[in-house]
Amino acid sequence: MDASAAVARIAVIGVGNDYRHDDGVGWAVVTSLAQRGKQRPLPRGVTLTCTDGDPTRLIGAWEGARLAVVVDAAHAHPARPGHVHRLQLDGDLPQTRPGGTSSHGFALGDAVQLARTLGRLPGELLVYAVEAADTSLGTGLSSQVAAAVGPLVQRIEEDLVRHAPADR
Repeated sequence: MDASAAVARIAVIGVGNDYRHDDGVGWAVVTSLAQRGKQRPLPRGVTLTCTDGDPTRLIGAWEGARLAVVVDAAHAHPARPGHVHRLQLDGDLPQTRPGGTSSHGFALGDAVQLARTLGRLPGELLVYAVEAADTSLGTGLSSQVAAAVGPLVQRIEEDLVRHAPADR
């Protein structure tokens, strides 16, 4: 086994669509983490991925990870655009109706159930859901969601450091 395989992998996954306004928040967070990582390296074993939310691509991105951090836009009623929900998922997730909370037509719970059935869940799954204001066609985040990106990147960096292998 080579040294890189011995490092427990941590996957940070931005879910969304950059061409649907606030649905691009997951990608914006991952891009920001990558940029900050150039000045202040992320812990060893951290991978950064952007995906459109297709369950098979999502599962592939977190497969084999000790920790997966997923960032996605979400709808909430009543809406508080830019509000961030931190969810640590373990055990059974509540069943969701198709398109129930996600902004792209699948529910994360469905992907988790599929991964569980296939035996492809990460060791630990942490989800940051950012309440969206606008998921219509177009580019750019709303001001409320854009304002949440920096503080969320900081929170995720803290999670990464807390979960990093001690020998980093």
